[in-house]
Amino acid sequence: MENQEVGVYQLKNGFWAYRFIIKVNGENKIQRRTKNEAGNPFKTAKQAAKARALAIAQEQAKALLPQQKEVIRKTVKEVYEEYCEKGRSGKAYGTIKKQDSLWNNHLKKRFGSKYIDDITVAQIQDYLDELYYIDDRAYTYTESFLKMFYLIFGQAYSRNYLSVDDYNKLCVNKDTKIHMPQMKIDEDTDIVYFDTDTLVKLDNYFKGSNAETAYLLGKYCGLRINECYGLKWKNVDLKNGCITIDRQMQYQEGLIKLVPLKTRNAKRKVYLCEKLKKYFKKLKRQQEKDEMELSAQRQQNQTFIQDIDGQTISSLELVNSLSNGKIQTVNSMKYHSRTLQHEHNIMFKYHYLRHTYGTTLAVLNTPEHLLCNQMGHASSAVTHRYYLAISDRGIEELLNNLDKM
Repeated sequence: MENQEVGVYQLKNGFWAYRFIIKVNGENKIQRRTKNEAGNPFKTAKQAAKARALAIAQEQAKALLPQQKEVIRKTVKEVYEEYCEKGRSGKAYGTIKKQDSLWNNHLKKRFGSKYIDDITVAQIQDYLDELYYIDDRAYTYTESFLKMFYLIFGQAYSRNYLSVDDYNKLCVNKDTKIHMPQMKIDEDTDIVYFDTDTLVKLDNYFKGSNAETAYLLGKYCGLRINECYGLKWKNVDLKNGCITIDRQMQYQEGLIKLVPLKTRNAKRKVYLCEKLKKYFKKLKRQQEKDEMELSAQRQQNQTFIQDIDGQTISSLELVNSLSNGKIQTVNSMKYHSRTLQHEHNIMFKYHYLRHTYGTTLAVLNTPEHLLCNQMGHASSAVTHRYYLAISDRGIEELLNNLDKM
């Protein structure tokens, strides 16, 4: 039924809608809406009337602006392919692989054939909700889809395939833009650390093994596994007790390479504790001994890989190479993860050593900006999670403080 507000009427389901016809630049503009920009129905006549008035004002405002070039219509598939061809020069290999995986395995089928200017905020929100709540995807994984949408819409807007109004609705206006679903109450914060008893077991397991160096770098420096296996001896400064992280190891097209770090902040100087300094001095002496006693084996077993500057180097330059010269890679931990799981009932992931490092230093009241630097985080918000994570060590400190009250 029509309401006293002109152009506002009630639907059979009890919600409200609006319609109008106005003349703009000599043409009739017709608009009918049953939902707002966020995809929610109008619950009252007042909401519908307010939205109608705003829509009319926006159309009238457009008429006063200089005539813009006509927007070129493109499908999402065309926009993404153009981005791949012209818009992602300089992107890291891992980033490109991740984007292509999300596109080919998910987004292409669902959105590829749609015109970019036909997609609404509600459609994207429904899709993100489906991924997170129905498909039970991890929150951080779902967030990677949100970033892809922002990337595609930004590409479309920059090439005049999306009007400024549509782009603002989708990506800029805080009241309408696409956003992440509300986080579940039981969402895993992804901060997984090893308690003291488990660390003792891990110390005993890795001691004397071919992965001991990598284990200690994770435990006492919080390195990512790619950074660990990409560490070169020339980046170890035993005199000043620090290591420089400026590259990482990756498999690219089946080849082992040393490549740039993913973010600028990941390039950093990490300081060594006394225990690790002593270990590296001993390791260096052993390496010099191996160079003399196992020279033939090392020369035969070495692997030549591409360094960050495109030059070919020997795997013997890497900290994590075996005494006989054989290279160790990011896959070298897989055997140990399986063994720890099956024989010691320890769920071991190398990245958990990084979480343990960060949580431990947070509990010890390390200033947040220093921990952020040591971890190589691009944002202090990421570092802050380590101060919020509840650990056994943290609870002990809390109880000690309570006892002092």
